[in-house]
Amino acid sequence: MAARRGIFVAPFDELSEPALVAELAAAAEARGWDGFFVWDHIRYSAPTRAVADPWVTLAAIATATQRVKIGPLVTPLARRRVHKLARETVTLDRLSRGRLVFGAGLGSDRHGELGPFGEVEDPRERARLLDDGLDQLAAYWGGEFEPSPVQRPRIPVWVAARYPNRRPVRRAARWDGLFPIDLTGPDALAELVGEVRELRRDESGPFDFVVDHDPGEDAAPWEQAGATWCLTQFGQSPREADVRAAIDAGP
Repeated sequence: MAARRGIFVAPFDELSEPALVAELAAAAEARGWDGFFVWDHIRYSAPTRAVADPWVTLAAIATATQRVKIGPLVTPLARRRVHKLARETVTLDRLSRGRLVFGAGLGSDRHGELGPFGEVEDPRERARLLDDGLDQLAAYWGGEFEPSPVQRPRIPVWVAARYPNRRPVRRAARWDGLFPIDLTGPDALAELVGEVRELRRDESGPFDFVVDHDPGEDAAPWEQAGATWCLTQFGQSPREADVRAAIDAGP
């Protein structure tokens, strides 16, 4: 089965205007792309200066589109209040009529987003907060809060893992998808696909393997390795012209 194709942009600098990103998402939908995803950061290393809030941007995308899947890739749960995030995700899922995917991860302080703002820096504590936070989100989505998400039994969760670290892979196997970062190539993805399938041998339901690649790159090797989503990404300095060109080239 062919992987679904998406656009994956950092809402930085040229793309820090939510209305512009929403326009690009609408263009991608019209051209036949399957998803439109954004980075989730408070700030980023130079040369990035302007950073848009991903959740407000996603709300703009939701109102500008009808079909494409949308979501953040990825939200560091340790720096979020889970009850507030539960309200935001459900509201966005309902606004988009059930198109939200929630990407979650550990996060890091490599861009000065944790320590300078008083957030948790210890990776083990962030991992604990991530696991606890995902369980709490599932409980809120499952009926502790009303209204419920449109999607049932809940909003899909894709968990990030920085290759070759395996602990996040085991975490992802409990949820709905794996977004491995820093893969060395399709062979590395195939290795992770085999591990997740073994971990989930007693589980039912769909599971996504998500990769990102440069514009124009042949996605076939990734599909053959087991990718279910191939996202075209533009790095930390996306240019509107480059994104438009990739969208127009088609999925």
